[in-house]
Amino acid sequence: MELSEFISPQLTKLELSSTTKLDAIKELIDMLDTAGYLTDADAFLKSVLEREKVGSTGIGKGIAIPHSRTSTVREVVVAIGRSSAGIEFEALDNRPVHLVFLIAAPIESGGLYLKALARLSRLLRYQEFRTELMEAESVDEIIKIISAEEK
Repeated sequence: MELSEFISPQLTKLELSSTTKLDAIKELIDMLDTAGYLTDADAFLKSVLEREKVGSTGIGKGIAIPHSRTSTVREVVVAIGRSSAGIEFEALDNRPVHLVFLIAAPIESGGLYLKALARLSRLLRYQEFRTELMEAESVDEIIKIISAEEK
């Protein structure tokens, strides 16, 4: 399984307009909905927010990985958003989030969903990788950085 299977330029935004956790999640969900990955965007939003109640997916180091498995998702997919200014995401280190990776998955995709989450978490541990993503000048460059890291 490679993370690059679940990402695409149409689901990647170089600069999120959002400044809050809720708005950032909504902005990424809108991309998924527009691209046809969701059958019910409102229900998916509700499931992501329920997951956030368990504990913030702002994992620190400027990263958030909100995620949910629900029947309103057609296939495992990752929406990516970047914020130069930073987003208040209630992160574990209380610092602003600059990279948000929203993982959406159907209920029956348990193993694949968990592998995608684990793979993304491993890649994001590396400062150099995070820096490259922040310095990328295009959506295609972000996709290439992620794909190259898996080789």
